[in-house]
Amino acid sequence: MNKPVTTPTATVFCGIDVSAATLAVAVIEQDQPFQQREFANRASGHKALIGWLAKRKAQVRVSLEATGIYSLDLALALDASDGIEVAVLNPKMVNHFAQTLRRSKTDTADAQVLAEYSRRMPFTAWQPPSLNGLRLRVVGRHIAALVAQHTREQNRLHAVAGSQAASRCVLQDLKRSLVSLQQRIVKMRRAARELIRADAQIEQRFRLLTSMPGIAETSAVQILGELVLLAPQLTVRQWVAHSGLDPVHQDSGTSVHKRSRISRCGNRHLRRALYMPALSAVRWDPHMKAFYEALQLRHKTKLQAIIAVARKLLHAIYGIFKCRTPYDGSKLFPQLILSTELQSASR
Repeated sequence: MNKPVTTPTATVFCGIDVSAATLAVAVIEQDQPFQQREFANRASGHKALIGWLAKRKAQVRVSLEATGIYSLDLALALDASDGIEVAVLNPKMVNHFAQTLRRSKTDTADAQVLAEYSRRMPFTAWQPPSLNGLRLRVVGRHIAALVAQHTREQNRLHAVAGSQAASRCVLQDLKRSLVSLQQRIVKMRRAARELIRADAQIEQRFRLLTSMPGIAETSAVQILGELVLLAPQLTVRQWVAHSGLDPVHQDSGTSVHKRSRISRCGNRHLRRALYMPALSAVRWDPHMKAFYEALQLRHKTKLQAIIAVARKLLHAIYGIFKCRTPYDGSKLFPQLILSTELQSASR
């Protein structure tokens, strides 16, 4: 449940630099120097931090960077507290802002930068995701880790079985390990489906995802789990930036012309979850296949073309979630279809 919107203007601005063990905190109050404190990044430390902020008897506006599991529990605790507004920021955006303010990079300096961000920049309050959504992300990442482990064990079994020095006990142990891993994967997939069925919105999005060519149930679970934390007001360009699939161009004058690449300044789990669906989409979706082939005609490498397809998939997912309608490739690639029709007519 979202907190009610507060009317008082924020008079205290706070920045928190989050690490695995500690929270470096900086506070700006009117006509006061920076105040700095450090708290443990665990439940008792979160409680102490909230108590310290509450002593100011004023609306507190907090900014912190999205650092995965290290920042999530803190953000949830702050959001549930009266008199505190919290924004969870993209680290890339904060870094660009910080370049105008700091010369050194320390936890203390980072906290001061975040406090200044709270004071100077437009503030967008963080909207906490549903508990089922958070659990789905945990389960989805665990499934991905188990699948990766299963692949490694299969490779080891293949290598050992092909060796003349293979030991029978090692072969049997690897086979037992593979059976156990497969059983755990099946169990986790069943748990993911139960979480999806328990939430009407997630269930609807799951059905929309699995209607897309190239996205099966396993990929849909992982993609949904990574998208669940994104605020509903984000644009599709912000989705792409969050995934780290946004292109980076390096051209300057006549001497610098480097090959474009993706930024990778985003959620690596989401990038990995989109990669296999992109490979499948260029086989089974005629629109994605035509897009992929058009990129190769423009001298893009196969990997560059697949990454572009993954980015297009993210655009498509954004569209079907927003409109709540099944995937239609002709709406995603209208210009490509028009150019294909013109080429056919000219023959």
